[in-house]
Amino acid sequence: MTSDNLPSLRETLDAHGLLAKKSFGQHFLLDLNVTRKIVRLAGPFEGRSVIEVGPGPGGLTRALLESDAGQVVLVEKDPRFLPLLAELDDGTGRLVTVEADALKVDEAALVAGPAHVVSNLPYNVGTPLLIKWITGPWMPQALTLMFQKEVAERIVAEAGDDAYGRLAVIAQAVCEARIVMHLPAAAFTPPPKVASAVVHLIPRPDRPDRATLKRLETVTAAAFGQRRKMLRSSLKQLGGAALCEAAGVDPDNRAEVIDGAGFLRLAQALGQG
Repeated sequence: MTSDNLPSLRETLDAHGLLAKKSFGQHFLLDLNVTRKIVRLAGPFEGRSVIEVGPGPGGLTRALLESDAGQVVLVEKDPRFLPLLAELDDGTGRLVTVEADALKVDEAALVAGPAHVVSNLPYNVGTPLLIKWITGPWMPQALTLMFQKEVAERIVAEAGDDAYGRLAVIAQAVCEARIVMHLPAAAFTPPPKVASAVVHLIPRPDRPDRATLKRLETVTAAAFGQRRKMLRSSLKQLGGAALCEAAGVDPDNRAEVIDGAGFLRLAQALGQG
């Protein structure tokens, strides 16, 4: 499928009298050159299914339908956009639209076999959705996601960086993550107050099991919840200095200088305590 014989996204929005809703964190990408580039960065899909959350008027959807993706499954919470998305359906069954809250949907019930997630995520649920996908029971083949630039930087940050924190530790324990594209606010309609970036995440073959990941969430919540304190204090309720020593981590250090491997050792030591 190509988008050449379809009306432009701006014409489609105008025809339906639709504007973005602030309450849904909506900012639309209407430039198909940009959405096609995002899809190229996300692929190749080799016939696998792709889930897109918050497609809105369908700019990214059009690019996905032009790609080598198999079934394209849209999860849209805003019913106003369902008629626009229906116009992209060629009747072959390749495009499936689900009206649902992506935070509550069961992805395993939407796709069969390995699948990718490619989305310009609504800003107000971007981080919770990422955590759901990388720590939950359903793991995608890869994720290519648009975030606010500051959130993207928090995902890929390393120990010692200003942006380093709990999100970086958890995301990088599960995935290899890198920023693959930057976009200015002017690329969106309406333009947000901040720039954006696309993060590409590929699950690690050696990622922690779910029990270890749960303990990693506990340790990082305590450590970064009091990030200006030494670990012996911030982790006191979990074992403090003794836990740190069991993990080979200096209890006099603060969370911001402990790398991902150190936090994984803390999570493993917590499980042995």
